[in-house]
Order: sequence, then structure tokens, then C-alpha cells
Amino acid sequence: MKKYFLLFSLFCFSCLSSVKAQKYEELAKTPPMGWNSWNKFACDINEEIIRGVADKMVESGLRDAGYVYLNLDDCWHGKRDSLGFITADPVKFPSGIKDLADYIHSKGLKIGIYSDAGRQTCGGRPGSLGHEYQDALTYAKWGIDYLKYDWCNTEDVNPIGAYNLMRDALRAAGRPILFSMCEWGNSKPWTWAKDTGHMWRTTGDIFNCFDCVDEHPGWKAFGVLQILDMQEGLRKYAGPGHWNDPDMLEVGNGQKVNQDRAHFSMWCMLAAPLILGNDIRNMSDETKAIIMNKDVIAIDQDTLGVQGLKVASQDGLEVWFKPLAGGDWAFCLLNRSNVDKEYEINWQKFNFDDEVSKRSTNFYNTTYVIKNLWTKKIEGSTKKDKKVSVPAQDVLLYRLSIAK
Repeated sequence: MKKYFLLFSLFCFSCLSSVKAQKYEELAKTPPMGWNSWNKFACDINEEIIRGVADKMVESGLRDAGYVYLNLDDCWHGKRDSLGFITADPVKFPSGIKDLADYIHSKGLKIGIYSDAGRQTCGGRPGSLGHEYQDALTYAKWGIDYLKYDWCNTEDVNPIGAYNLMRDALRAAGRPILFSMCEWGNSKPWTWAKDTGHMWRTTGDIFNCFDCVDEHPGWKAFGVLQILDMQEGLRKYAGPGHWNDPDMLEVGNGQKVNQDRAHFSMWCMLAAPLILGNDIRNMSDETKAIIMNKDVIAIDQDTLGVQGLKVASQDGLEVWFKPLAGGDWAFCLLNRSNVDKEYEINWQKFNFDDEVSKRSTNFYNTTYVIKNLWTKKIEGSTKKDKKVSVPAQDVLLYRLSIAK
């Protein structure tokens, strides 16, 4: 009898493990959307700020637009207790992370947290090296929904082993937690991490500039266009449940409105996670109009889950296509230059077969209705060539829908 009971128990445990794994795999069917504290606040975060952001995510309509993850980045940590379990900074988060998670969940939002695969985080707080299973259990106990896992202070640590170890710890903890890998693309995680994380950083950090590089001793931060260029050749590795991550958004942090619009549009064309990095408690109407444009968000969140591709480039003007579910396409003209560009769209020049989606634009035999996603206006169809003017450091973004 004991033998059969043991076999039955093992069978039940196996089934339970499969259910947990299945839940884990079902996360991030479309690119995750939310907000992260780092770009605006860096280490200057506390309980009051995070609660205020949670309130505003609901009041502003961001939650209903799809931004559901509220993510604490670095510097929330206190010390480890006598058993090695991590605690929250008692000054910054006096109520504790569990209480904060309950509050965020009460708003219909999800909470994310941050750690590091090394001995210390980038901000000098305790990392997870040697405490992976303890930390995963703690996050599950607190009700965490998302983990951003950084790569500072990782001398002699193997990235594949480190990230797979934390993946296994998260799954064993029994709570579906989205796993965001922040390894900066050093080990080309797009080539190996499909079954490890739900998203992986493809570059170093972004910073609040449209077209420049921020030099530091031993490292660099990159502007929007520099990071965009680093995505070349990566689209075949992305898809539902596993996304290339070109880092968080800088929209609303002080760049010009046209630059913010181009930044947001191109991240949507990349099927990138849309993680806001501005102070959403104090947003301009222009910023709201950009990050809450449902038609543009729909390009990012399209269920086909295929990243866009650049098909032409000349004199600072780039032509991008992104295949969409139902036979539609997103079409984007990006003007990288500092002067307006006149351009005539000859649709027949863009007949091509996409290797990743196995789809064809087929302008020879298919007519598409053209909708401008920023003006919301229908601008004819692809039966005729189209003359346009693309403002400097801006975009024209269209949805091409098969004419009925």
C-alpha cells in the first residue's frame, strides 16, 4: 500500500509541476507592458512614490490601456536576515513589500521587483548569488509577478547557468513570475534564452537622448537610435512568450514630442516590451497622447507576435514593415535626420516575402486601406502611389488593412 501511495504522490507532484510550468510558459504571450522606477527615480524610490504611481496608473487610464506591471527597480533592498532571506529597506518601505504588493494588486495591477545575478546589485544592494531559491520563495510569498534580473558584479559567473538557475528557482517557488533577463546582450541571450526567460535585454542601458552615446569609464549608455540599430538581425529570435528587449522607454522624460513619438513608434514596430520610465504622476497631454494611443499599442501587442523589419534606407529615411494578424501590415517611415523629408511611396517597390512570418505584402494582387495611426485618418489605399512629408526626427506610422 505504501508503495502505491508513494507512486500516487509522485504522480500528483509531477502533475502539479506541469501545471506550474504551463502557467509560467503562458506568461508574456504579447510583449509585457508596465512601468519601471529606474529611468526617472533611480535609487530614490520609496513606498509613497510607488503607491502614488499605482494610483495614477489607474486614474490616468494607463492600466486599462494595457500597462499592468508596476516594477520596483534597484535599491528597494534591506539586509538579509539571520537565515539569509532578503528584507526590504525599513526606511524606504516600512510596510514591507508584501503589504505594497497587496495594495498594487487591489488596484488591478501586478507588481515587479528587481535583483541581480551577482553578489551585489548595480546599486550596491544584496544580489541573489547563492540565494536564488531563497529569493524566489520570498518573491512568491510576497505576491511578486515579475522579476527583472540584472548582471552587475558577476565576475566568473556563467550567464547561461545563472539565468537558468533563477528560472528553475522561480518555477519551484510555485508562483507564475515573468522573468525579465537584463544581461545587456553580452552573451547573445537571443540565441539560447528562449526557454529561460520571457524577455532578454539586447543592449546596454538606454538613456534620455534620441541620437547620442553617453560615455562612462568602462561602459556606455545609448540613445534611442543607437539602440534601434543594435536590433538588426534579431527579429527571428522573438515571438510569443520570448521577446527581444531594447530597454525601457524614455518617453516623457524631456525629449521633444516628435522624438518621443518616433521612439514609441519604433519600439512598437520592434514588438518590444513597453515599460514606461517617466513620472506618470506628472505627465503632459502630449506624453499621454503618445503612450496611450491604442492604435499604436495594438501594433506592439499584435497576436501574430512578429517583430518588424527595415526594408529600405536612404539619406536618413528608413522604411519599416511589420506583419500583423489577419493579413494586415504596419508600415512606418522613420526620419532619422534633422531636416524634413519628402518621399513618394511606390507600393509596388515593396513586394516581398517575409521569412519570419511566412507572409507576403503582395501589393500586386492585394489592395490595402491606409490608416494614419497618429492622426487617426484614412488616407486612401495602396492602389495609388502616395506622396508624403516626414518631419525631422519623427515618423509616419500606418496600418495597412486589406480592403473589403
